[in-house]
Amino acid sequence: MKSKVIYILWLALMFGGAVNAQLNDYKYIIVPKKFEEFRSENQYQTSTLIKYYFEENGFNAIYDDEMPVDLAADKCLGLTADLIDESTMFSTKLSIALIDCKNQEVFRSQEAKNRIKEYKEAYRDAIQNTFVSFTGLNYAYEPKEEVEEPATIVVSFLDDVKSVKEESTEHVLEQKATTEEQVYKSIEPKPTDIVRETSPSIAEEHVDLPEGMLYAQPIANGYQLVDSTPKVLLRLESTSMDKVFITTYQGNNAVVFEKDGKWLMEYSDNGQKVQKELQIKF
Repeated sequence: MKSKVIYILWLALMFGGAVNAQLNDYKYIIVPKKFEEFRSENQYQTSTLIKYYFEENGFNAIYDDEMPVDLAADKCLGLTADLIDESTMFSTKLSIALIDCKNQEVFRSQEAKNRIKEYKEAYRDAIQNTFVSFTGLNYAYEPKEEVEEPATIVVSFLDDVKSVKEESTEHVLEQKATTEEQVYKSIEPKPTDIVRETSPSIAEEHVDLPEGMLYAQPIANGYQLVDSTPKVLLRLESTSMDKVFITTYQGNNAVVFEKDGKWLMEYSDNGQKVQKELQIKF
């Protein structure tokens, strides 16, 4: 009997450690202000209580309409709390599931139930009891190590070879080969009838955005912003949220969004939050 109890305790410790390591991969817990089961926001104080108890257990809980810049840019940094309500006419029965960015359930709490008649008190009691599953996990966010991608080599043929004399048995070519530019051209180029297609130039990584109007041109999965030149300054990638885009500005992940009729770009520069107002015409 004693060995059986020890075995059960060992299994509990092993399971708790595995869950802890799994949850440590996520920086945020996203708490909806309105759960599907309810008609109104924060009904019976469900959202308030769930956010409070997550914070009490060491998690960084935020409401779904108050996402920080890094989470808006990468939804996989967070887990969304889902209230599983299987209450009946005679009892309240709840559990809390955590869902990742791929809509997969990562963790589910124990089920809590009671027969309290007053709804607000019944939900408060049940939610509090579900959090027994989170007590003692010693959660601490552990960022994943970023794998450094190999440097991209850009090859541009600025002066393409237009023709080569077939009669020549030996061709003398001038060659440049660097990671920035690779050019081959004949020392004695011949005239050509080829007309190159003109297109907006692509902005350099550290371009400064002008204060004037930027024009949004539709591209796959978003827009590109060009000035009057036209020169492409930013590429905006659509998100699941209306009028919220992600982009890259001066080597930083950034979010472009509309607020109070104005378009703003927000990013983090050396740990400081920076906002720029943009004039965008869609």
